[in-house]
Amino acid sequence: MDYGKFKFDEAQRAKESRRKTTQVGIKEMKYRPKIGPGDFDTKTRQVAKFLEEGHKVKITIMFRGREVYHAELGKKILDKIAEQMGDNAKVDNDPRLDGRNMVMVLSPNKAKKQSQKSTAANATEDAVAHAADEAPNPAPQVNEEGAVHAEDED
Repeated sequence: MDYGKFKFDEAQRAKESRRKTTQVGIKEMKYRPKIGPGDFDTKTRQVAKFLEEGHKVKITIMFRGREVYHAELGKKILDKIAEQMGDNAKVDNDPRLDGRNMVMVLSPNKAKKQSQKSTAANATEDAVAHAADEAPNPAPQVNEEGAVHAEDED
């Protein structure tokens, strides 16, 4: 075997393996304890989008001044985010205070995503089978006297 051919095949295998991998990045979303409802909803929708794309999301609550003494406000916000994400995400790191920031990490729930894919595939198969079952029935057969055959009546 030629060494050049060996190197080429090796490079092709490496290229193919890189193509099949997915890059999972860590996205970060920063909140404040006094965040308004509109901003909260916007940022939370963005977190949901990141999770759907398969990224992990680091959620940071930034405290300024004396806000750090009311860490329960930050914990309440993080709990609300985790509740809104529901089954789409799981909490990797529980909320913890890190200096003046409270940090929580969410990751996409792969089991939920795979069950949705299988459910969608099953729904498609069921729709195809159901369409085949509802094929139009042939017209009932009528004999010379105008009577319909009993076996064709429903």
